[in-house]
Amino acid sequence: MVDSVSIAYVLLFMASGALAYLIIKMIKRNQQSIIADNAPVIAGADELGGKAKDPDQFNEPDDEALDEMGELLASAAEAQGIEYEGD
Repeated sequence: MVDSVSIAYVLLFMASGALAYLIIKMIKRNQQSIIADNAPVIAGADELGGKAKDPDQFNEPDDEALDEMGELLASAAEAQGIEYEGD
């Protein structure tokens, strides 16, 4: 006949197998959620909160924005060793 120690070993082995299965299942679920949370965002796929109060203001730049862009172009050209001559 089967003694009680052998039955206990079989039950403990089955319980250990079940726990190992659950742990592996949890690890895979956590890995998938981490991958999904840290995936790169594709332009246009993300939703940004809020809206511009006056979105038409971005259609035509003002003089200050044009001057700033000219300065940026000049400094970028200078950093690359290119002579930049504005209008």
